[in-house]
Amino acid sequence: MKLKVSIQKLGKFFLQPLWFIIGIWLLSRGLILVGMLGIAPLLEAPSGGIKTEWGWEVFSAWDSNFYQEIATANYNGVGTLPGANVAFFPFFPLTIRIVMGLGVSAEVAGTLINNLAFLGTLFIVFHWVKRTNGIKTAQWTTTILAWCPLSLFTAVVYTEGLFLFLSTASLWAFDRQSYLQAALWGMMATATRITGLALIPAFFLTAWYKRIPITAYVTSFGSALGVLLYSGYCWMQFSDPLAFITVQHTQWNRSRGIDWQGWGTMLVEITTGRSQWHYESLWDLLHPFLLLLMSVIAYGLWHYRDCLGETCFDYSCCGLLFLLWLLIGDPLLNTISVLGGIYLLWHLRNKLNFVVVAYGFSSLGLLLVSGGTISLSRLAYGIVSLNLGLGMLLSSNPRWGYAMVGFCTVLLVSFSIRFAQHLWVA
Repeated sequence: MKLKVSIQKLGKFFLQPLWFIIGIWLLSRGLILVGMLGIAPLLEAPSGGIKTEWGWEVFSAWDSNFYQEIATANYNGVGTLPGANVAFFPFFPLTIRIVMGLGVSAEVAGTLINNLAFLGTLFIVFHWVKRTNGIKTAQWTTTILAWCPLSLFTAVVYTEGLFLFLSTASLWAFDRQSYLQAALWGMMATATRITGLALIPAFFLTAWYKRIPITAYVTSFGSALGVLLYSGYCWMQFSDPLAFITVQHTQWNRSRGIDWQGWGTMLVEITTGRSQWHYESLWDLLHPFLLLLMSVIAYGLWHYRDCLGETCFDYSCCGLLFLLWLLIGDPLLNTISVLGGIYLLWHLRNKLNFVVVAYGFSSLGLLLVSGGTISLSRLAYGIVSLNLGLGMLLSSNPRWGYAMVGFCTVLLVSFSIRFAQHLWVA
């Protein structure tokens, strides 16, 4: 009896907002560390990857190298020709350089900044959603934000944690009518990542739609100062105020506008399989057969959902989606992240704050016209609107939430191992 009472008290203690947020943050960081420093060093070097060794270097790979290069040696270029790292915005490298003044390496500085900023994001999201939609929705939103497998990028030397913090703080301040704060946070967000530009139309449209005073419009323009300052630097350094966009077309091989070829490739990969999309004819019918079989099963589940019962139907659909991911992989995640995100925001448009919906659609629009399809799932994860919508959806469908947490646990550890081995994740 005493043990039962003690467990109940412990449960109530950890359900308190402060400890719930810290606990979720620590558990997600723990899963990432288990994958990166617990499992990965025990494995042999994979093809195309490296043997994982203990050390802070495990948190640095792929884009991390560009941020560290900027922090330690500034942007590169030849004369007025900008270098490849000009595509990466300056605020995150600037914060790394500041923290490096304490005598730590770029890897340590970047990792600490990203993790602590993400903890700040969880605090803001929890209290914001609690005020607007209740504590249950706040708990689900915070959990899914921390447990998403792409939260790996809030634990390594990437901008995800910092950008989520700055953009969320700006939106939260605007929702509370603290327009000066919203402009300051927004300015830092637009100096961190190009998708921060979505704050500008989001604030402007919300001010117009809700007939908010002129100060709200000033917030929209104030948020643009971050990207304008970086644009001014590019103008002085490379004689091109849009050098950060120019290098994406000249050195990163991105197309202009919507990458129709990339989206077409993903569609073919989904329907016929990744290994044969570039062939003129199908040489392996297993993938399309399995996809057709899953479609038939999905139709059967929907048709007989009343006979199966709500619980059986929900978990059967979750299992089918897991098998679908095993069959298709990244193309499915990229497609669902963007197209599914558009549907999610439209479905919940009357339940979410208008500024949240406007920011979500603006951000997804930027992703669609970015000229590429690489890393779409990771970039979509950095749109807080989608996380708010998903948390709201799962709070009213907890069975889907439990299944998603289990699925995300597997992926989070798997992604962490791959990142530590310098294999492509997202």
